Amino acid sequence: MPKISIILPTYNVESYIERALQSCINQTFKDIEIIVVDDCGNDKSIEIAKEYAKKDNRVKIVYNEKNLGTFASRNIGILNSNSPYIMFLDPDDYLELNACEAGFDLLKEDKDLIVFNYKTEMENGGLIDYSFRDKNLNLDLKQFLFFIVTHLNFTIFNPIFNKIYKKDLYLNSLKMYFKNYKRISMAEDVLANCLYLANTKNICLTNQALYCYAFNPCSITREKKDTQRIKNSVDDLIYVEKEIATFSQGLNKDYFYFFQLVICNLNIHKIDLIYKYLTKNFLKKLMLKIKRKMVKIKMKKYIKLAKNILKEKNVSSSL
Repeated sequence: MPKISIILPTYNVESYIERALQSCINQTFKDIEIIVVDDCGNDKSIEIAKEYAKKDNRVKIVYNEKNLGTFASRNIGILNSNSPYIMFLDPDDYLELNACEAGFDLLKEDKDLIVFNYKTEMENGGLIDYSFRDKNLNLDLKQFLFFIVTHLNFTIFNPIFNKIYKKDLYLNSLKMYFKNYKRISMAEDVLANCLYLANTKNICLTNQALYCYAFNPCSITREKKDTQRIKNSVDDLIYVEKEIATFSQGLNKDYFYFFQLVICNLNIHKIDLIYKYLTKNFLKKLMLKIKRKMVKIKMKKYIKLAKNILKEKNVSSSL
């Protein structure tokens, strides 16, 4: 049985998928499987993947009956995986060749979650390195929350691609979404991480940069001229906000304020999309500015409350 499954939800990425697959196949840690989920695109992405599958039996292709989107495709990939640990790779990005080896070394310490550093490739070809302050931090959940709140670093928390998860814990945390293949194209990472984090005990942060988030001019976050796509993104943000608000109601205050902070962050992203791309009316823009300021004020309140609660638990002194 392979130790780590790498899930690649694949839709119209023929210009990039070969680089992504090469970064998987050439991992220094060989005991992996590579699951490509065909989300019914209309280019040659899957044909390229098939050629790799012929040469390497670790490459497996799963076929969706119809286009379901990234969130559902990832979940389908997990259901077809055979490893105790899972990680995700968008096929327009790539892994450092030691990603699985470095991650597995940290998993030997029986962690529920590995969070690693990553690089972002800019349009000009340059790289931005998102670094933590220390090489390794072994944290419990409260310590991790304090770290995020103190640094207000959602670039660590939000993405799904800079993490290694326990498969069984992931399945249990998101079980309702495996029964209903909800289509989400924006903030699906945040939803998955919130649900998973609520069941997590032991976390390791390492500042090793193991993933490269590559520039793709066709990415949903860059296709700003497609008004309907932006509207869909806003609808997704509203949906994710509601889902997180609903499940966080059952959490104690140690965690509740953190998830309210996550919701505020999503709300600001939603307001910014509407302001920049969906309205030209002066009064509506003014109201959005006021609303954004109010959310910022609310964020400051939740940050203070979260810090105070976590300090009461003597969390801050341990970092």
